[in-house]
Amino acid sequence: MKKRKVELVVISDLHLGTFGSHAIELNRYLCSIKPKTLVLNGDIIDIWQFRKSYFPKTHLKVIQKIISLATKGTKVYYITGNHDEMLRKFSDINMGNFALVDKLVLELDDKRAWIFHGDVFDASVHHAKWIAKMGGWGYDYLIMANRFVNWFLKKMGKEPYSFSKKIKASVKKAVKHISDFEETATDIAIEKKYDYVICGHIHEPKITKKETKNGSTIYLNSGDWVENLTALEYNKKRWKLHRYEDSNYAVEENLFEMEDIISNQMINSYIISK
Repeated sequence: MKKRKVELVVISDLHLGTFGSHAIELNRYLCSIKPKTLVLNGDIIDIWQFRKSYFPKTHLKVIQKIISLATKGTKVYYITGNHDEMLRKFSDINMGNFALVDKLVLELDDKRAWIFHGDVFDASVHHAKWIAKMGGWGYDYLIMANRFVNWFLKKMGKEPYSFSKKIKASVKKAVKHISDFEETATDIAIEKKYDYVICGHIHEPKITKKETKNGSTIYLNSGDWVENLTALEYNKKRWKLHRYEDSNYAVEENLFEMEDIISNQMINSYIISK
């Protein structure tokens, strides 16, 4: 496979170690590119919901691929998020082409990009963490059920359906949370004179210009690899929101992995009941 050369790639919210992570598709995407810089913008390994009984080989292959990119010359920045916040005690570690940080500022063609996960703006994460964690578990099971339903829909020749997107669109509080998140991030970026502000966390991929009376900035969100399967790419002074579904990949749900998910779920439920 001929690999695309890209100056900068930003991906976030992989949630490796959970049922909802599309590790197979992510690995295919990583194998198709040759980035000069790769930014992992938080929630890469989901330590919040980590299960000893569930970490498939497909998830491990993603980690192996990222390490392989680093050893072959790609500069890799791992920015910590709330689901992998335990790594923050090791922040500012540099090992060859790999760096672990909490936030990052990059110079891109005489412009400055401010990159961070975004959980710092989420009050529920800081003031009611147990609620946020419970919500994370519920979200994971919702995604698992959704993937199972979509597998059947695909076999029937029908379009996939997103439970979580439907819920987000119908709940005004969720819509307002996303709007407030974007507004807060861009207001601070404009105040600090950053040309770009790049986040993850809310699983809403986007590129948009934000203007206020104090100036303007470009807001970018890399989305996630649970629902949207998106990445941000910067090349030749241009940003692009890359969607996996728009590419020439053979996107197929792995039946054996789906069976493993169901088996693990049944085993865990049995152990808990005992």
